[in-house]
Amino acid sequence: MSSPFRHSLSRILPLAWPVFIGQLAVLAFSTIDTVLVGRYSATDLASLAVGAAVYMTVFVGLMGVVLAVMPLSGQHFGAGRLREAGDELHQAVWTALMLSLPGLAVLLMPDPFLWIARTSPEVETKIRHYLLALAPALPAALVFTAYRGFNTAVSRPKMVMLLQLAALLLKLPLTALLIHGHGDWLPALGVVGCGIATSVVMWIQVAVTLGITRRDPFYAKFGLHEGRGLHRPRWAAMCELLKLGVPMGCSIVIEVSGFTFMAIFIARLGATAVAGHQLAMNLVSLLFMMPLALANASSTLVAQRIGARDPADAARLGWHGLITAVLLAAVNGGLLALGRQSVLGLYTNDAAVVAAAMPLLVWLWFFHTADAAQTVAAFVLRSYRIATAPMVVYALAIWGVGMAGGYWLAFSRPVEALAGAQGFWAAATVGLVVAAAGMTAVLAWVHRQEAAESARA
Repeated sequence: MSSPFRHSLSRILPLAWPVFIGQLAVLAFSTIDTVLVGRYSATDLASLAVGAAVYMTVFVGLMGVVLAVMPLSGQHFGAGRLREAGDELHQAVWTALMLSLPGLAVLLMPDPFLWIARTSPEVETKIRHYLLALAPALPAALVFTAYRGFNTAVSRPKMVMLLQLAALLLKLPLTALLIHGHGDWLPALGVVGCGIATSVVMWIQVAVTLGITRRDPFYAKFGLHEGRGLHRPRWAAMCELLKLGVPMGCSIVIEVSGFTFMAIFIARLGATAVAGHQLAMNLVSLLFMMPLALANASSTLVAQRIGARDPADAARLGWHGLITAVLLAAVNGGLLALGRQSVLGLYTNDAAVVAAAMPLLVWLWFFHTADAAQTVAAFVLRSYRIATAPMVVYALAIWGVGMAGGYWLAFSRPVEALAGAQGFWAAATVGLVVAAAGMTAVLAWVHRQEAAESARA
């Protein structure tokens, strides 16, 4: 391993591992709800599945917009403009509060989603009540997203990790209590208890975050609490954030919707097929936490070096982060594919479900490797404030190649070996390969432009 590569890793990994653990804690939120509600009632579990899908569709799109604070603050931080970096956080909070209004409207009036789901009246009623209880969590989650993006930008991800772990520790007992109730004084609330618990935990998390930023001397240099409350909204700064954040949010929605509709279409093939698909998606979601952490760390350092006017180091960090993510993904995906029989046995004893999932884990190997490459490349491009081109690449690759191609392979059956769920996984894998190639090509072009400009200067 070359010395420059080792040097890059020594800077990337200390930022990546706290993000990795924090994201696992966030993933555990939904796991807790699923396990506890699954033991309470099948009707409540069905309500949770649809309601959580509605919430996540709304949240991830808005989250992508707010996370534009990360490259913006990162560049200010790298340039030594600390108060400007702090002001970006305030503008991101204003943006989060503004975006929460249309988000809340969707959660409180989810009729289009319910029309698509076509559930029973009992389940529909529970979904509405669950979303009503969960809606207050949205503004808190978006405000915390702004704080998370800022902390990552200024190389302080451990604080976010600790807050996410603390929230998880509070979430588990509170959710169990509200779902099952306690004696005569607290009735069992079922799936509604999940929504209430998440809302309470998210607002406590925001309150603790505010207290930390006020008392921790680290944040004083950013001028976060000069005067009372938030800095006044600056529309120019918010427009700049939206200019970068809207295509970022659209990219995330395209990616999430591609895989959501993949599950919906596979459900037409029967319960066994969709169960096997669900196991494969759960495993790839767990594996994805590692390249996501590396993408966050790499893009943070790249943004800081751009701000410090060191394009060569920025390019080096971006490529080294991408190579590291691809190598780890290839190894982890390969190990999972080779040991897939044993891994699937941990999930279920149903031989039919295991048989349905087995071939999908071979595709998962290549799927995950390509996913790692495109994720890191997309994050690094955001550090250069480039988000529209990746959005176009996502639309063509994930919707055009992945979703449309998967539907054709699965149902038209031009290749019998790729009929059914395998067709969707094959097309989705090719789509991610196309996305990875497109993203890396754009990134290489950006680096050539930066190098040429640096040479002219």
